[in-house]
Amino acid sequence: MAPRMDDIMRLCCDISANQQMKVAIQHSTRGAMVAGGTAFLGGLLGGPAGIAVGGAVGGVLGAWLTSGQFKPLPQILMELPPNQQQKLYSDIMAVLGNLDWTDMAQLAALVMGNATLQQQVTAALLSYITMELRAEVRYGD
Repeated sequence: MAPRMDDIMRLCCDISANQQMKVAIQHSTRGAMVAGGTAFLGGLLGGPAGIAVGGAVGGVLGAWLTSGQFKPLPQILMELPPNQQQKLYSDIMAVLGNLDWTDMAQLAALVMGNATLQQQVTAALLSYITMELRAEVRYGD
């Protein structure tokens, strides 16, 4: 990995670790499908009351299926294939513009020391995660 791209990837990892971001890529869709499917099945079997019961049971089942499926965002970022890393790099560089740095420590200091720039990088990272990876993001444990 090129040094500048490596710096950007590490910066994204630092920001996401600092904010305790976790993502679920495909498992959130599966949970939603289970919840919707059981509500539909409940409606077929029990009418309006079946929809309510099926939705409640499906919601619990869907939550159970997706629990524990969230991974720390830094782990996801480091597992990205090169073409996706390049796309993220391009998105973040569009925010950083002509910012010049010599190493990761300087880049982190420049971004973390500027609240506006840090918010813009975080927004670009979240946009990439939700739009490109189609992932759900959670904060904290």
